Amino acid sequence: MTEQTPVNEAAAKPITLPDAQTVTSVKHWTDRLFSFRVTRPQSLRFRSGEFVMIGLMGDNGKPLLRAYSIASPAWDDELEFYSIKVPDGPLTSKLQHIEVGEQIILRPKPVGTLVLDALLPGKRLWFFATGTGIAPFASLMRDPDTYERYEQVIMMHTCRDVAELEYGRQLVEDIRQDEMLAELMGDGFADKLLYYPTTTREESPQMGRITDNLTSGKAFADLGIDGINPEDDRGMVCGSLAFNTDMKTVLEGFGLEEGANSDPKQYVVEKAFVGDGI
Repeated sequence: MTEQTPVNEAAAKPITLPDAQTVTSVKHWTDRLFSFRVTRPQSLRFRSGEFVMIGLMGDNGKPLLRAYSIASPAWDDELEFYSIKVPDGPLTSKLQHIEVGEQIILRPKPVGTLVLDALLPGKRLWFFATGTGIAPFASLMRDPDTYERYEQVIMMHTCRDVAELEYGRQLVEDIRQDEMLAELMGDGFADKLLYYPTTTREESPQMGRITDNLTSGKAFADLGIDGINPEDDRGMVCGSLAFNTDMKTVLEGFGLEEGANSDPKQYVVEKAFVGDGI
């Protein structure tokens, strides 16, 4: 069950800090996941896929900040974030209770490796994510530049339960029906985006870990693709440390090399992903 919080400017509780931004909407997807949008500083420029430091004032009066990928694309007037709820997490135990009109701290210095410029040109772009690791890809999937550079974009997203996939499912559905993107990209734009969601605990139409579905070839058979090769395929990875490590092994097994902003290659990994302890 989801809940959308309406805008209520009267509820504002200003932070007396220059980096404060106002919450414009909050949506609780499950009892463990929520997303929210905030105002965007006029001076903020970022590349789709990058992250910034956001947070709240701690009980000691000092800012409590963590790295969060920006889930909205670079052209958006607001900033969107997607987060897990951790009952005892220093930040999310408080952040999950934010309401429209309240403010968060945002340090406007975007960085990150999950950007298109960190990859060599290719034909097919893969996004591999677990849990809230889909956030940077929510940004990139809504950026027209992604579809101008690649003939096909594949979003592989794995969670434990079906409900945890809802954010990504709705996102992909909205993108396919986005009139602005369709106008920019032309007819057939929506056909470029393939979505491959799986669960690892609850029964669903598609199950299994991303790594297993790739190494077994199941994902390729389901998607009607021959496989991954270093000439045509490019990849981006965002998830837990263990997932990132396993994915590096899988992708390098297909012949792909890890790149960076300063040295573009066939795949990149986000090393600043916000984990379960936040």
